[in-house]
Amino acid sequence: MGIGISELLLILAIVVILFGTKKLRDVGGDLGSAIRSFRKSMNEGEQEGFPSKTAEPKPVNSDAAKSQDKIS
Repeated sequence: MGIGISELLLILAIVVILFGTKKLRDVGGDLGSAIRSFRKSMNEGEQEGFPSKTAEPKPVNSDAAKSQDKIS
């Protein structure tokens, strides 16, 4: 009951007729540059010390953690 291939082709044809291929090419280029800029800023943030979500947590080597081990 979802959108099939024929419906997607019809929508694509209508969009091309309304906006034209040149305008769609410009929008695609702008979208690509925006994604590139976003990825670049994400990489710069990781280099400045902000951890990424996939980064492994650093082990805790504090005196409090060592004293907890001695207690148990």
